[in-house]
Amino acid sequence: MTTLVVINPNSSQTVTDGIDAAIDPLRSFGIPIRCLSLAEGPPGIENQRQADLTIAPMLQLAAAQKDAAGYVIACFGDPGLQALRDQTVLPVVGIQEAAVMTALTLGQRFGVIAILPASIPRHLKAFGAMGVLDRLAGDRALGLGVADLADPGKSLDAMIATGKRLRDEDGANVLIMGCAGMAMYRDQLQEATGLPVVEPTQVAVSMALGQIQLGLSHRLQRTDHA
Repeated sequence: MTTLVVINPNSSQTVTDGIDAAIDPLRSFGIPIRCLSLAEGPPGIENQRQADLTIAPMLQLAAAQKDAAGYVIACFGDPGLQALRDQTVLPVVGIQEAAVMTALTLGQRFGVIAILPASIPRHLKAFGAMGVLDRLAGDRALGLGVADLADPGKSLDAMIATGKRLRDEDGANVLIMGCAGMAMYRDQLQEATGLPVVEPTQVAVSMALGQIQLGLSHRLQRTDHA
């Protein structure tokens, strides 16, 4: 078991390629990383129904990776996170959970840039379950779908404007990119807003690599003496 497997639960190879490029600097740690698209997934995950329908095929895809040393679920919303943790003793990290935990180490109040207004209630439910709503400055939507994010002409200016509103109107002092499809814009967003910007796939992969290296997991392998 030697490879960290990063699963994009949608079927967009463009999104997966963006994730692969974003996490490339982390390959210097020496653990191979493989990024996969879920062929059965929708082109973009934009609502709860789409997210839930990816869980069963994602679990099958994960089980087929015989060289896996750990997994990252690369969708903001972490579909199937607990199910995959039930399936394996290997480290499993969701990008939403990892992004929030990282943001809490970089600032007092975090702001989230969402894709669509319908995404925000799902985010708030997850943040409530994590017990971090008192650290949330705001969650603002771009009004763009996942496919639109690949077009800088549609998305970059909107992301910068939204990030500045989260900073100036909501009081955020750290920003979270609320979709794996935003990865290519992190540096520009950080420069334009002057705030630390958490790209969730990068921090999730970093966290998973650390867990693999340290032998940490949510559940230890049972032995005859367990």
